[in-house]
Amino acid sequence: MVTALRSEVSNRVLQRTLALLAVGCVFAPLLPGLVMMAKPMLMPDIWHQLWADNQWSGALQATLNSTVISVTGSLTLCLVLLCGLWPGAHWQRLTSQLPLLLALPHVAFASGFLFLFSDNGWLARLCSVSFHVDENGVGLGILLALKECWFLLWVASTQLNLQSLSQQLTVAQSLGYGPLQSRIRVLVAQLLPRLKWALLAVVAYSLSVVDVAIILGPNNPPTLAVLAWQWLADADADPQRVAMGMLTSLLLVVMLGIFSTVGYAAWLFTRRALGQFSGNRHQFSVQPVALASGFIMVLTGTAAITMLVLWSFADGWFYPALLPDAFALTGWQAAELSPLTTTLLLALASSLIGLLVVVLWLEGGSSRFDLWLALPLFLPALPLVAGQYQILLVIDQDGSWLGVIWSHLLWVVPYMLLVARPAWHQFDVRLTITAQTFGWSAWKILCRVKLPLLIRPLLASLAVGFSVSVAQYLPTLYAGAGRFTSVTTETVALSSGGDPQQQAIQALLQMLLPAIMFIAMRQLSRLLTHYRQGLR
Repeated sequence: MVTALRSEVSNRVLQRTLALLAVGCVFAPLLPGLVMMAKPMLMPDIWHQLWADNQWSGALQATLNSTVISVTGSLTLCLVLLCGLWPGAHWQRLTSQLPLLLALPHVAFASGFLFLFSDNGWLARLCSVSFHVDENGVGLGILLALKECWFLLWVASTQLNLQSLSQQLTVAQSLGYGPLQSRIRVLVAQLLPRLKWALLAVVAYSLSVVDVAIILGPNNPPTLAVLAWQWLADADADPQRVAMGMLTSLLLVVMLGIFSTVGYAAWLFTRRALGQFSGNRHQFSVQPVALASGFIMVLTGTAAITMLVLWSFADGWFYPALLPDAFALTGWQAAELSPLTTTLLLALASSLIGLLVVVLWLEGGSSRFDLWLALPLFLPALPLVAGQYQILLVIDQDGSWLGVIWSHLLWVVPYMLLVARPAWHQFDVRLTITAQTFGWSAWKILCRVKLPLLIRPLLASLAVGFSVSVAQYLPTLYAGAGRFTSVTTETVALSSGGDPQQQAIQALLQMLLPAIMFIAMRQLSRLLTHYRQGLR
């Protein structure tokens, strides 16, 4: 008995040690990145140069415009669709389309969006109207509002307790309150607090996005994130501009704090009003608006994909023709496929290693620190990437496969953890206790009991990690030292006056990789759980 107890304690200590080592290796760049970001605060001349820069005010305005439009637009659309469609067949139809829309990467969507709404895009050819998508960050904000709305809807769908909320809605409607009124008081009041971390992630991404902002603009001046990236990329030419880039990254964090504070204050102001029923009753319904909004969102995503497909097969497509002169495979035959191979290998390696890290952490780590592990999702990527690059320079791994894979893990692991964590914590501990009565070790219980029963969420986590790795732009660019070309970096590079056909092809490849991975993981999940019908 004493020997078995000692062995169990030893296994637990080993699990905890491995979990801490794995997570420590992945999240090592956080500290140097934050230190590098804070260092320019002590340099008064850098502050002066920053305020004196003639692009600063315009970049700040573009960033505020795009972020406000993105956050308010995505939240408003999400709540309108929820209040108008949930519950019912329309909501089920919309949620069934969400995986396809979520699998559409930001860069691929931005490329298709550009082909639709640019000055010589398809809608301009159809209506003879210029939409100026690159002006003052408005187009960037609209695209992010659409894309992040799909993300918020997906998060909201996981937070809805159908039976409980349906009963509350029935009670509210039996008291004479209309569809919109009852949903605002019941659904919105309970859902908003559960969306707080998702909203924070939306704010952080909207403030610090670089690749999509490069594609859609604005360009002169760009957003603060793109401006900081341009200054940080000028490391060999002017170290002071690097300090300006770090200081701008710090200001993005400050802006994130301001947005979060304003959002929390707005919630405190509206919380009491949302949760209380008054004597006033009306029968308003937003279902027609929700149906129209959902149709437009899905249509925009479908149209963006259609534009990419048309451009990829176009054999001559000149303004103002609505359709290509002819269709041919010459573009695909001339396409550079080495970025596809590089992306596939990087994504497979980083997602598989990320899955190992997530399993080790969930088994041996402490759930109290899970929120800290999600920190990369709430911070600008630029200083973290710069911190990674400094560490890679010290260990002489910049421009190596190992360095690029490691750089991806800082974003792959948090997303995979968010997907796998709920199912892991809901695991029935009675099964573990039963296995322990057989004298099984912690490792045997993990491999023979937990992993087989949790295979579906783990495969879903693997697919999410794969798609996150495919979408990485800055880590590939910095850690790869310009030696690695992925479909994402190639698409962004081609957007700056390159061949639109090749841009469309690379964007399609970026979209197809995650889609194929999601389909493969779903089929593999069905195959592995075929004889465990209770897991389906």
